[in-house]
Amino acid sequence: MKTLYVIKIGGETLDENSSLQACISACIGSKKNILLVHGGGKKVTELSSRLGIEQKMIEGRRITPPETLDICTMVYAGLINKKIVALFSKFGAKAIGLCGADAQSIISERRKHPHIDYGEVGEVKNIDSSFFVSIIDKKLIPVVCSISMNGEGDLLNTNADTMACEIAQSLSHDYRVHLIYCFEKNGVLRDVMDENSTIEVIFSKDFEEMKSTRQIAGGMIPKLDNAFAAVSSPVEEVRIVHSGELSKVFMGKKTGTEIVI
Repeated sequence: MKTLYVIKIGGETLDENSSLQACISACIGSKKNILLVHGGGKKVTELSSRLGIEQKMIEGRRITPPETLDICTMVYAGLINKKIVALFSKFGAKAIGLCGADAQSIISERRKHPHIDYGEVGEVKNIDSSFFVSIIDKKLIPVVCSISMNGEGDLLNTNADTMACEIAQSLSHDYRVHLIYCFEKNGVLRDVMDENSTIEVIFSKDFEEMKSTRQIAGGMIPKLDNAFAAVSSPVEEVRIVHSGELSKVFMGKKTGTEIVI
């Protein structure tokens, strides 16, 4: 069985051109099968502010009324997605930019919560893994943004960490999948003020304790929720790393934070 690396990039990696280029260069240089997933929430917040559209986050998840969905679609499926595809081309690789509406590849339904109306937010229900396998088999790199669709043809904003997890789980029947979350930190930090306090291995019991004490909060919560969901499935490895360390991951070196049940 072939190996596949599902790489999720976010945070300042998407905003710093040098970091983004280094990440893409590492992907190409690895000669591995790659599927890249991205969000771009910081750019959405920035553009929303310029347009006077208030944004609200709950535990790292964006409340998405229709006007915010329009911005998310423009930023994720347009600006950022095509920028990444173009950078792959710059470094000599062929990539194809996708969202869940393309070929009905990622179907979601609106997120249901007993107390919170998340708006136009999708929870992934089905992934057409054969579609992604066919792309990878053609030596193309899928670049998947965090916009999905429901059965009625409505676009939905979907957490990028969740999308990466769901894709990794779906493709684990076809590949030995390594799920790597890349961002601007060295991993999960014991002390958010100390960049060198990386936790090398984090277990589920530690995560629950860190949530209860608020040592982990904000966007790290959905990231780790999804990391543990993935490692509970056939996904072989789940790791949270600094985007600048990605080449070490491809070489099998231990870096960042490994997620273990």
